[in-house]
Amino acid sequence: MQNQFWVTLLESKRTTISVMSALPQTLAYMTANPRQDRHSFAAMTNGSEIVFVKLDFQNPPQYDLSRIFSPVPLINELYTVLQVLKKIGQLIVQP
Repeated sequence: MQNQFWVTLLESKRTTISVMSALPQTLAYMTANPRQDRHSFAAMTNGSEIVFVKLDFQNPPQYDLSRIFSPVPLINELYTVLQVLKKIGQLIVQP
């Protein structure tokens, strides 16, 4: 989305793969962003965990991670995840 938001999905038949294993590849995509004057955002998910990533292109570049959100019924945080996505959308469209 406008070279500022990436989504990384992990697909596996085994559910033991941590969402954090997608971090290196996600950061590689994010650092290739042609618009390095603004923050970049990403969402990583393995289906049972969701983590948001923010990359600041200062010298040296720095990233920050959200806590792990769970959309599964026992700890259903899907509403919170949607609020985070809405906020990221607002940040991306700001001039």
